Amino acid sequence: MAVVVTDNCVDCRFTECVAVCPVSCFHQDQRVVYVDPVECIVCRACLTACPMNAIFDVEDLPADKFHWIEINAERALQLPAILEKRVALPNAEMRKASYGV
Repeated sequence: MAVVVTDNCVDCRFTECVAVCPVSCFHQDQRVVYVDPVECIVCRACLTACPMNAIFDVEDLPADKFHWIEINAERALQLPAILEKRVALPNAEMRKASYGV
């Protein structure tokens, strides 16, 4: 099983997860980072690196976030891999503060 990026990543797109990932399993669009479940080696380094608590091990995924498994799998196939940390979106720090993390 892989890890899953969920809705806490929307409109933040922090990429600390990418910086700690030993493989190229992260992909991003204009609003979110996604995990390719095929490429993910389940090292779980990204779980604690994510400042938004947006990444879950599939086994610990809350039931209301199950749909993110399919979203990650589909979007990762459509987008290029990102290999290094990038600048977060302009409102990311404000969203982080609103989530209390």
